[in-house]
Amino acid sequence: MGRPTQPIMLTEEERQKLQQWARRPKTAQRLALRARIVLGCAEGLENRQVARQLRITDQTVCKWRERFRRARLEGLVDEPRPGAPRKVLDTQVEALITRTLETAAGQATHWSTRSMAAASGVSQSTVSRVWRAFGLQPHRVETFKLSADPFFVEKVRDIVGLYLNPPQRALVLCVDEKSQIQALDRTRPILPLRPGVPARQTHDYVRNGTTSLFAALDIATGKVIGSLHHRQRHQEFLRFLERIDEAVPEALDIHLVMDNYGTHKMPKVQRWFARRPRYHLHFTPTSASWLNQVERFFGLLTERRIRRGTFSSVRELESAIRDYLAHHNENPRPFAWTADADSILKKIARFCMQTSDSGH
Repeated sequence: MGRPTQPIMLTEEERQKLQQWARRPKTAQRLALRARIVLGCAEGLENRQVARQLRITDQTVCKWRERFRRARLEGLVDEPRPGAPRKVLDTQVEALITRTLETAAGQATHWSTRSMAAASGVSQSTVSRVWRAFGLQPHRVETFKLSADPFFVEKVRDIVGLYLNPPQRALVLCVDEKSQIQALDRTRPILPLRPGVPARQTHDYVRNGTTSLFAALDIATGKVIGSLHHRQRHQEFLRFLERIDEAVPEALDIHLVMDNYGTHKMPKVQRWFARRPRYHLHFTPTSASWLNQVERFFGLLTERRIRRGTFSSVRELESAIRDYLAHHNENPRPFAWTADADSILKKIARFCMQTSDSGH
């Protein structure tokens, strides 16, 4: 005869907590198993029956049953294990982080793990662990651009208002040029994709000329009107405007979102717009091309068709771009613009505060 087991009585709060732990699908499986042991014992089952149900040993059931009886829910949590004392103190970690954030690395542009270890008196692996824990990456740098347009707020509200509440019986087109698209060919044939090996191409290339894409994105449907030209002058822009004028029904007004490129403000272009009152111009702030949705389309075109493409001539490049435009317009999808003007301006204001407090 073994020792008689003490009955397990649960409060309603303990039962709910144990059931919550027992239902965990992935994380903390050790804790989930212990919760199932206690729940089984609370139903009046013997240790052997609980062990058989959960496919564990009788000793495991006995251990966690007793731990719960003595310390309740806290008894199911792992106790701290003995180990070597910490060698790096909190003060050293604080000093390392402060040095990383507030000091320069001597004659170098940024700290490395080795240079920081030498300056802080800790090991390189310690520096690496601390940087990972606090998300510090001194070797990385990103770029940003702030617009200095004196009418930045007014232009943002104007264009974002068009995106979120387009006018009735009108078409909103985002217009821009993707200039100097290079027809690049590799000096050796591309090695194809294989299991475990990515496609490979030579780092050097041959330039075979350039072309420029004029594009107008309909924000309501996602369709793109495109035109390719070898040059990027106001003459080519006027020909592109004529194409837009032919493609859009005369009954609709046309709102054009454009940047401040000189081609868009030439006297001949201004006279062209003056003769056509159904055109309404909306200029993006300087250095704020992210407000023009057609830039997102240019990004997709570059990523999916141009960057990894190989073209032996400008004609081949232009043929590939036309095919991509035709494929895109077969099943177009508009970009979802969700940010209102107030949220954009607040975000930029917070960013400006960071730059003004940077000490530069």
